[in-house]
Parts: sequence; C-alpha cells; structure tokens
Amino acid sequence: MSEAVLSVIPTDPHWQPEEAGALRAQALVTELVGGLAPDTDVEIDVDWYDLPSVVDSAQNLERIGCPRCRGAIDLEWWADLIEDHEDGFPTLDATVPCCGADVSLAQLDFHWPCGFARFEIAVWNPETDTLSEAQLNSVARALGHPVRQIRAHV
Repeated sequence: MSEAVLSVIPTDPHWQPEEAGALRAQALVTELVGGLAPDTDVEIDVDWYDLPSVVDSAQNLERIGCPRCRGAIDLEWWADLIEDHEDGFPTLDATVPCCGADVSLAQLDFHWPCGFARFEIAVWNPETDTLSEAQLNSVARALGHPVRQIRAHV
C-alpha cells in the first residue's frame, strides 16, 4: 500500500531547533493537518539527525536539473547517492555527473521538491496535501526558523 508523507523541514539543512520550539511546531503541524483522530491513518514522526539527511519526494520525483549546466541529472545517480548516505551527508558538496561541476546538493533543481535537514516533522497520510504559505509561516514562528515542505509518495 502506498502512503503520502508531508514533511516540514528547516530551510537551513544544518539547523536544529531547541526542544521547546520542536514541541510547539509539532503541536501546530498536528493541528494544521486535522489532528490525530483515532479513525484515521495519520501519524506524525519528529526526527533529529546527526548529519543533514535527505528528505525526498520518493515516487513524486520526476527529474533533477543541474544548477550549472541546466542539464538533466540521472535519477539512478541520485538513488545511488541516497543509498550511499543512509546515515546522512557529512558534506552537501558533490560533483554532478552531467557536467562534472562541483555543486551543493541543496542547489539541485528537483521537480518535486526534495531537501536536506537535521530536523524533520513528517506527517504520514495527512488529510491535506500541502500547507499554505501562511501556515508554513506559523510553523516557522513556532519552530524559530523558516521552513519548507516536501511532499512524498512512498
């Protein structure tokens, strides 16, 4: 059975909140996605990572573009990279296969957005597909740092 995941992550892949901010943001995200009613499949995971970890769109990912040459980056290269870094990325610097340029992985042009984070609030099977800009701004205020969302289909 496939599942939808809506993740909220800080815009800075190296940033982590203090516990109080994380708890406020988790409570707000829970409220914004309709709560955790007992008759739904909605689950919320809050994860802290030692290193920046990929938060990808899984089956939603259609293509990746290079920020230097604008060429397409092979999705298998991306899948292998993720597999090689299951415990996180000590550095986000990489050499892209399309043109050999050294770039930050955070600068890749993902069509469906992907990101990197050391903190993630993941909502499994949310009742809403996305959070609005106003809602994301509210979560950012609760967390103490700007955030973005990643939608995945796994």
